Amino acid sequence: MSVRLEKQGAIAHLLIDRAVKRNAFTQAMWEALPGLLADAMADDAIKVVILRSAEPGTFCAGADIAEFSEGALDPEWRAKNQDSIRRAQHELARAEKPVIAAIDGDCVGGGCGLSIACDLRVASPRARFGITPAKLGLVYSLHDTKLLVDLVGPAQAKRILFTAQLLPAEEAQRIGLIEILDEDPVAAATALAGAIASASSHSVRNTKKIVRRILDGQADDDAETHALFGSAFTGEDFREGVSAFLEKRKAVFK
Repeated sequence: MSVRLEKQGAIAHLLIDRAVKRNAFTQAMWEALPGLLADAMADDAIKVVILRSAEPGTFCAGADIAEFSEGALDPEWRAKNQDSIRRAQHELARAEKPVIAAIDGDCVGGGCGLSIACDLRVASPRARFGITPAKLGLVYSLHDTKLLVDLVGPAQAKRILFTAQLLPAEEAQRIGLIEILDEDPVAAATALAGAIASASSHSVRNTKKIVRRILDGQADDDAETHALFGSAFTGEDFREGVSAFLEKRKAVFK
């Protein structure tokens, strides 16, 4: 399989391993990703997931165009492919635990779609970003497009999609397409994951839920978000956090 999961302590690495094809995603890879992600979500030892290439140089060049060109004229295959891509991105965007993309090299098309579905993005200076349906006469789905608009705003999203141009890493950071620029994106992403893993998982996961609700259009608290706020005060993480503060030590969360 050209995408696989490796676990290292509290961090799981979701590895794209098809360097000979610049990590282009096949239908089988799109179908496999949600199950691997679910494995990481179900493992209580895992606190953070890093999505990255198994080898440096290319994050993901997008869909496998050779496979896509063969199947695209078949309505049944096309529907299956679209459903698999949407499910992979939907599961990444709504995963219970944080997901960080570590990007080195080209992050284009479906590869960029994967990265924008993650919570955070760390990239090397040699990374390039583009979403290129306009080069193929295609139109991206609403879910894909919303992920992009949520990150960079409607005007920058239109520029990226209208022109299909590749953006250098520095510009991608300037417009909000990535958060951190580092010569070693895997090391930087691992350090970021470690910082997240040492924080309260209760706080992190529920903050992610609330941010997702905001992105999905919710503008004010409801009974569930009120309950999330109130119940935290009776939780183990709150007790540990307060004790650590009073004892002037670092909190150790389970």
